[in-house]
Amino acid sequence: MNKVASYLQEHILGEVLTDSSVRDYFATDGSIFKVTPSMVVYPKNIQDVRKVARFAWQLAEKKHVLPITARGRGSDQTGAAIGKGVALVFPAHMNRLLEVDIKQRLARMQPGLNFLAFQQAMETHGLFLPPYPSSIAYATLGGAIANNSSGEKTVKYGSMRGYIVSLEVVLANGEVIQTGRINKRELEKRKGYTTFEGEIYRQVDGIISDNWDLVQERSGLPDVSKNTAGYAISDVRRMDGSVDLTPLFIGSQGTLGIITEAIVRLEPYNAQTTLFKIDVQSAQDITDVVEALQKVGPSALEIVDKNLLDYVDKISPNRLKNIVEKPYPPFVLLAEFDDKNNVQKKKAKTVRKALKKSQMTFMETQDYDEQQRLWAIRHSAALLMWHTEGKKKALPIIEDGIVPREKFAELIAKTYALFQKYGLEAAVWGHAGDANLHMQPFLDLASISDRQKVTKIMDEYYEIVVKLGGSTNAEHGDGRLRAPYLPDVYGKEMYKIFQQIKSAFDPYGTLNTGVKIDVTQKELASIMRKEYSMEHLADYLPCS
Repeated sequence: MNKVASYLQEHILGEVLTDSSVRDYFATDGSIFKVTPSMVVYPKNIQDVRKVARFAWQLAEKKHVLPITARGRGSDQTGAAIGKGVALVFPAHMNRLLEVDIKQRLARMQPGLNFLAFQQAMETHGLFLPPYPSSIAYATLGGAIANNSSGEKTVKYGSMRGYIVSLEVVLANGEVIQTGRINKRELEKRKGYTTFEGEIYRQVDGIISDNWDLVQERSGLPDVSKNTAGYAISDVRRMDGSVDLTPLFIGSQGTLGIITEAIVRLEPYNAQTTLFKIDVQSAQDITDVVEALQKVGPSALEIVDKNLLDYVDKISPNRLKNIVEKPYPPFVLLAEFDDKNNVQKKKAKTVRKALKKSQMTFMETQDYDEQQRLWAIRHSAALLMWHTEGKKKALPIIEDGIVPREKFAELIAKTYALFQKYGLEAAVWGHAGDANLHMQPFLDLASISDRQKVTKIMDEYYEIVVKLGGSTNAEHGDGRLRAPYLPDVYGKEMYKIFQQIKSAFDPYGTLNTGVKIDVTQKELASIMRKEYSMEHLADYLPCS
């Protein structure tokens, strides 16, 4: 154990490990990158987190930077859960549900809490947290907040940012703050603090004031239903002068502070839903059907294409048996409605009449077991992620683009054309209600030509998304993977504001260095893996 690790072990209650096997385990996440930490720390409590942050700050003051990467289960597909210095791993100890207020529909928890365990506990009280990701079985709440996660329910309920009431955050120097909206008078008081918190409030308020017009003009862009690119600056200060730092931390991927507690708002849960499976014959038809369904108000609106179904049929022939018939339609939509009984029945009736009128092939069910078989169509994307084609594997490099809903058909068509250009088979799936596509091309990272192809495909795909008025990432974050494209999404002036925000919170660069801000393609090439796998998540069979 090195001197730094020994010092930390002396001063914290949790464990500090430097064994090569442990460090190698935490050198990868769900991304195509590999960065080995110098040590792994399992914090026992907030004091441990504070001490690690304070120690890193003091080292940085002496020109020795020890980066800290907060980590949950390591499923992040953008490389945001890996880093050179300290891997601060929360699920081991800081994994508790601390408090639940059923009447006010609020819950307080630690960041290492498993999302599925939390959801199951809340459902027993008739409540749930809607923006759960497809990785709910193994994801942590801290990771979901850090990524501003969303999923199949987001089309109705929105993303994680809308459900966070307040956060407890350890700042870069080890100070602890509680976030929440404060009025103009309280803001002036905090700006007068001589602490680092006071400095942050002064700088953030100054950055927003100096760039007010640009922030109002650019930070609300792109005009899409969900977006995790950059920092949510526009949500910080309101016209009445009140300020809340919470939106900045949500989706920041540990680059502005380390979340140690969160209070979340919950929604009423209804297990009785109506589900429609709709066969769609063209991309243009998707636009028309989605537009019609959106007017009714679904709780989920998901899509898979024929190519994915063909893949699944090849990999696991019985997987889709008696669920979707051959020949497979070009696209399958799943539309769910979870309203209270009478409202749900009225909506189902409206949808049924519209689909019959347009002569769409569809089926409708309220039966739970039958619904689970239908949802297997959408969840079958997990099989693709774990399939290999010789030495080639499905890579998560262009899997989170989102565009305005009216451009969805065009995004699908251009995506197919891009795959054809590079001789790749295109299988797409995702959130039709949000015009948010997922796809993972099969490539071999051991092949020099395929590694070069990765960058070319990314450049061309994200150019397509941006030109269509979209965002490079809807729900999975910038991380390392998409960080170089942030200036394309927002423009160089807005990107400079993001840099200023990062500098205000992290002047010495100790918080998740190399993520979100100031990342180049050249850096990414140097840390790209020579092989790709998610073996450390095999127990959970990750979905997408």
